[in-house]
Amino acid sequence: MAGRADPRTLQAAASTLLARRDHPRAEMRARLLAQGFDAGAVDELLAAFVEQRIIDDARYAERYVGYHAARGRGPARLRRELAGLGIEESLIQVALEAGPDWAALARELCARKFGSRPPTAWAEKARRARFLQYRGFSTDHIRSALGADDLD
Repeated sequence: MAGRADPRTLQAAASTLLARRDHPRAEMRARLLAQGFDAGAVDELLAAFVEQRIIDDARYAERYVGYHAARGRGPARLRRELAGLGIEESLIQVALEAGPDWAALARELCARKFGSRPPTAWAEKARRARFLQYRGFSTDHIRSALGADDLD
């Protein structure tokens, strides 16, 4: 494709993508390559963007965790999603540790969805646990949210 190795065209395309929202490096690379740009030129530009902190995977992961945790997603689900976006595991771990109190978030989410009354039957407790598990909370967070196992 003509013009797909041109640095100005590449930078304009990258700037257009970044003007809409923040992107991790791997996602930017994939999008620019899908537009037909030369891989070497893309890698060069992205290295410059990383050096200038225009693209910062740690910042992206931190913001992603903050935004999606506020929308009720748990750490296991966020870890999978961030890994799928090409974020390094060490950056994901730091972002999740800096995130909210996951057990408190699970309790709050459960109370919003099901009310503040504790479950009275095992079936109801299992339903709540499945809800939290789907959202990405660990077994410990779910136990904390649902309380003791003393149902009759």
